[in-house]
Amino acid sequence: MDFFQKMRQWRKKSISAPILRAFQKVMPPMSATEKEAIEAGTVWWDAELFSGRPDWQKLMRHPAPVLSAEEQSFMDNEVEQACAMVDDWQVSTRDFDLSPETWQYIREKRFLGMIIPKQYGGLGFSAFAHSEVIAKLSSRNSALAVSVMVPNSLGPGELLLHYGTAEQKDHYLPRLASGQEIPAFALTSPWAGSDAAAIPDSATVCKGTWEGKEVLGMRVNWDKRYITLAPVCTLLGLAFRLYDPDGLLGDKKDIGITCALVPANHPGVKTGRRHFPLNAMFMNGPTRGKDVFMPLSFIIGGPDMAGQGWRMLMECLATGRAISLPSANVGISQLSIRTVGAYCRIRKQFNLSIGHFEGIETVLSRMAAHTYASNAVRMLTASAIDIGEKPSVISSIAKCHVTERSRQTINDAMDIIGGKGICLGPSNFMGRAYQQLPIGITVEGANILTRSLIIFGQGAIRCHPYILKEMEAAQETDFSVALEKFDALLWRHIGFGCRNGLRTFFSSLLGSRLLRLNSGCAPETRLYLKQISRLSSALAFMSDITLLSLG
Repeated sequence: MDFFQKMRQWRKKSISAPILRAFQKVMPPMSATEKEAIEAGTVWWDAELFSGRPDWQKLMRHPAPVLSAEEQSFMDNEVEQACAMVDDWQVSTRDFDLSPETWQYIREKRFLGMIIPKQYGGLGFSAFAHSEVIAKLSSRNSALAVSVMVPNSLGPGELLLHYGTAEQKDHYLPRLASGQEIPAFALTSPWAGSDAAAIPDSATVCKGTWEGKEVLGMRVNWDKRYITLAPVCTLLGLAFRLYDPDGLLGDKKDIGITCALVPANHPGVKTGRRHFPLNAMFMNGPTRGKDVFMPLSFIIGGPDMAGQGWRMLMECLATGRAISLPSANVGISQLSIRTVGAYCRIRKQFNLSIGHFEGIETVLSRMAAHTYASNAVRMLTASAIDIGEKPSVISSIAKCHVTERSRQTINDAMDIIGGKGICLGPSNFMGRAYQQLPIGITVEGANILTRSLIIFGQGAIRCHPYILKEMEAAQETDFSVALEKFDALLWRHIGFGCRNGLRTFFSSLLGSRLLRLNSGCAPETRLYLKQISRLSSALAFMSDITLLSLG
């Protein structure tokens, strides 16, 4: 055995083994649900940011998104017509809903089936086109945007496309695309909060009567709240935990979280009083049921997909989070900067347009910067989905930061227009946006949770080149096998951290100008890319320090 082999054996025994034992003690066992949540979606450009040395060519090679001729025509005609049919003041103060003519129009023009392929009667639009439509509708009326957004986001349509049986797809997708069925998906429980995996809603496998025959099914109990489109839906998606105490499906008693589709008029399905989320007029309300019998064929994907609901939800949620809220909030921000910018030109004080005052210019420029950055994030995230990615971390970054920047933009807009934004009325173009902005901050993972638990928690594990592999190695039951894997990963990790630490120190001390970039980067962007590269090194280094010191 040569010197280096002896040193490696000594290293494993004296250094790596004690660290592994300590790591195994402090690392809690990972449940299947937690593992599915961490591994949900794909890792894309976010991994480059955690590498400390982003490969900018990988980003530059990504094509800029463009609309097809069909998608552009839809934007220029159907979307414009839908916006023209809606009067925000009429919807908000008199009708408390979209008009019957508007509902009929968005059904006929297949707004509710943008993500459904043409083979099932949908529009088959790209994620970018979907995003463009939502942004435009959001600038007109929140009820219009949400009524179109939800059926094309996480819900029956998305889940059926990826996991439904052929029979379920053939039956439901054409009906969803044409608007014959209006979907809603009931996940949120008043008792689970942001921890959706802890939903108390449950079902028990049993036998019962369905369509005059005794079949194997389940009795489901649920109490859901804040479910968008629940008051008007005809097809309800449900998430619940399925149990099989009698072993009718196998040896497993706790099968796990399961997703099912149930007609809204199914016996036992109850819809409660409508909610009014900050006086937004999109349909939202509770749904509940007690001992409601359903055949196993109601499970999305059939009985074989029983217990796979959490994985299904986590993988599809990344897509919905990447499109819906970023697009809606970008639309509101674009409305804010355009209307307030125009207002600043025509509103005069002291014989001068207020847009010429330094204080107003400062706020306007901040609004423009936030809107520009948010729109760039929206476009990049949507285009990532179009190339087949399911970017769970990037979609969370988009949701959190776009909604936060939208909040700042709307607050700035209200500061500029002053009293004009205070009294609600047909001419108040910012009041409702200001009133309803906390909705985007709160839903699909409140921003406090998203920032700490998903962006950093999941991001640090998924995007780091070694953390997840080290966790998997530590869970090996054979200590010798675990040590062999852990040792190799640990020392690569240490080298990775040292390199990032040195790069962070010297680039901070001497300036990011000394950092090297890939060839081919546009000259006008090189300074900014170098600054981001320096921050990437600092992020990777400090993340390692944080994980080492805090666990």
